[in-house]
Amino acid sequence: MLLKPTFTEERLLEAQGYQLIAGVDETGRGALAGPVVAAAIILPRRIKTPWLSQVKDSKQLNADRRELLFHNIHEVAISIGIGTAPHEIIDTQGIIKATEIAMKLAIGRLSPPPESLLIDYMHLPEVTLPQKGIIHGDSLCFSIACASIIAKVTRDRLMVEFDQIYPGYGLAQHKGYGTKKHMICLRQLGPSPIHRQSFQPVKDILKK
Repeated sequence: MLLKPTFTEERLLEAQGYQLIAGVDETGRGALAGPVVAAAIILPRRIKTPWLSQVKDSKQLNADRRELLFHNIHEVAISIGIGTAPHEIIDTQGIIKATEIAMKLAIGRLSPPPESLLIDYMHLPEVTLPQKGIIHGDSLCFSIACASIIAKVTRDRLMVEFDQIYPGYGLAQHKGYGTKKHMICLRQLGPSPIHRQSFQPVKDILKK
């Protein structure tokens, strides 16, 4: 059964007096190439639009629906912040730290700044704002689900651009994830400059 995100968590925070509540999510943690991208979003306290029921975890939506919702969300959002951590940071500091860096950057780019955070799964120890990490937050919490859509579309567009810079890997299609086609191209061409050298199987290919 697919879960439908609700405003329950936002309403609980509103009852405590918080008004500027940011949902935060990331995408690209499991990819073999490219950055991890985080999005933070502050939504109005009340939204009434026909597309609300279409919002889900970005992984449950096709590309066309994500693009449409990306524009819908931008039209109503109070603020949206994007943060990226490139492959170099992932390789030198690890994917968890890179994710924290991307999320912190995204939160820091919100204007007005948030008063509290709802984050998909993660806790950000370097951020002093009140925060709650929610397991499956992108499926359960509306603002996190919106952040997941913004992050996914933003990263997908970046990977399409990288496909022009590093042709032959099919980055525009698989977005850097370890598909069968990607693995064939990776073995034939070797890693590109944006492949994560600390990730298997990229690490093994570099040893050959």
